[in-house]
Amino acid sequence: MRPWVANTILKLVALFLAIVLWWVVSAPRREGMSERAFSVPLSLIAIPRTVVITTPVPTNVSVRLRGRNSDLRALSSQTLEVTREMSWAVPGEAVITLSPQSIAVPPDVEVVSIEPNKVKFRVEALRQWSLPIRPFLAGQPPAGYFVGDPTLEPARALVSGPESQLNKIREVATERIIMTGRTETFIQDVPVVSDSPHVRVVSPLTTQVTVPVIAEVGPTLPAATTDSSSTTADAAGTSPATTSQEASPEEEPRKREKP
Repeated sequence: MRPWVANTILKLVALFLAIVLWWVVSAPRREGMSERAFSVPLSLIAIPRTVVITTPVPTNVSVRLRGRNSDLRALSSQTLEVTREMSWAVPGEAVITLSPQSIAVPPDVEVVSIEPNKVKFRVEALRQWSLPIRPFLAGQPPAGYFVGDPTLEPARALVSGPESQLNKIREVATERIIMTGRTETFIQDVPVVSDSPHVRVVSPLTTQVTVPVIAEVGPTLPAATTDSSSTTADAAGTSPATTSQEASPEEEPRKREKP
């Protein structure tokens, strides 16, 4: 083969490879652009341990993104997240702005909008109080038995929560203690729980409850005391005093003979 023919073939192959490479590399650039909305979780991070959010905060926000179809198809609500740093939070009303920088997206994807872009909520300081523990008895023992007054050890629990919530509760309770079928006193370790979503039990997490179950006893009549004289008198329709004061028939004439 002549040299110039070989050179021509090599140049054509190189040109073909260059065209193929350009086609592959430039394919994404030729791809159409589109927009798509995602429901993205909202995460508030670095909240100080001394405060708590006491009003509802959206769990998800709507994020609209613009980019190539292939890039948008690679995204999902599970891979996206809107985060907001909250180390500055102090008691009072708080408002945060959700900017495009709050969400991490690929370089070629644009954040068009976030809805809502402002979130308002209330922050309160945490307090710790000591509250009595109430045993939660469920059901009744069988007929013939009754429940005495339960005792707890310890009888109080330390709880933590916002003051506005602590003002609304006067006690915490144990989990359910089943009384159905109980015929004797028993002791049970039971977890201590709080009904308020913003109040948590610090300590103790469990308490020992002693529940007396007592058998009912029928009424006992007092022993009857009988007096023979009073019984005899009652039978005759007179009292003993009256009977003793009545004169006998032999004494009646003697009284008449006296001047």
